[in-house]
Amino acid sequence: MKIALIAHDKKKEALITFVKDNIDTFINHGLYATGTTGKMLIEETGLGIHRFKSGPLGGDQEIGAMVANHEIDVIIFFRDPLTAQPHEPDVSALLRLSDVYDVPLATNEGTAGAVMHYINMKDRG
Repeated sequence: MKIALIAHDKKKEALITFVKDNIDTFINHGLYATGTTGKMLIEETGLGIHRFKSGPLGGDQEIGAMVANHEIDVIIFFRDPLTAQPHEPDVSALLRLSDVYDVPLATNEGTAGAVMHYINMKDRG
């Protein structure tokens, strides 16, 4: 399974903690991330992650293109609904694409936990 990881600036630490808490699952899948988030995740977890451009430079759109080409199975996008900055990735386009292509997209830790359960169930066959 191919998993995309994105986080707004104020949610990057929460995503790192989430990935560390679920590293046994993440280690078995192809991981993709926007630039800064991916760099931080690699440094903190040692996981192999394909990094796209940072969000302001179109990394989220690169992930969106993969969704449109059926190359991403799950998106975990920890967003900051209250203080997201204009330069940060916009979840709207990815939400639309995930609905069009039936790709699970988690925007917070609670939903991401449910998505992890989904991934683990798929792994078991």
